[in-house]
Amino acid sequence: MSELSWNHSIGHFLKEAASAAPTPGGGSVSALAAALGAAMTSMTANLSQGEKYAHIHEQITDVISSMERLSTHCEELMVADIQSFEQYMTALRLPKETDEEKRYRTHSLQTAVIAAIEVPMRLLEVCRDGLSQAYNIVEISNKNVISDLGIGAILFEAAAQSALLTVDINLASLKDLDVKYSYETKTAALIREIGQIKEQTLLMVRSRIAN
Repeated sequence: MSELSWNHSIGHFLKEAASAAPTPGGGSVSALAAALGAAMTSMTANLSQGEKYAHIHEQITDVISSMERLSTHCEELMVADIQSFEQYMTALRLPKETDEEKRYRTHSLQTAVIAAIEVPMRLLEVCRDGLSQAYNIVEISNKNVISDLGIGAILFEAAAQSALLTVDINLASLKDLDVKYSYETKTAALIREIGQIKEQTLLMVRSRIAN
């Protein structure tokens, strides 16, 4: 399923994700959730343009451009997630009769595990960056669509929490404890930062809705 892309319909993606096929799975769905977060952030920015918002034009256009890049990156990560799974399955099917074959298979599996960790790690960074952009415009964007910006923030965090689960399940198969600890430390810091930005964003969203 590595040919899956944004060019397919939502219905097609949902059908494939719901099927008995192993891909697209949670990693790809996480990437889609992040892309939806980017879409909501971009929509808010697009509706915060014109004469009334002329004083923030440059900041708003920067956010729109950033969300376009993030969405493209999410599509790439969706495909990369599928490819990393295929890489792992290829390694799993390697022969293991001789000691040399066993060593090569173990090495190939560990390489595939790291690839399967790196993809959701990159998605965590995408979600952090997307949330930061949403927070940057939460006080200045069009109040009429401020709830949509909040939804974008929620989607970014949901994508991040989903990506974290993908990291965690693959970390369980990683034999190098030093590398494992490094990933655990980095993900903990990222998910903490993401949660803080999301909460700050939603506080301001709710404040603007109430006033």
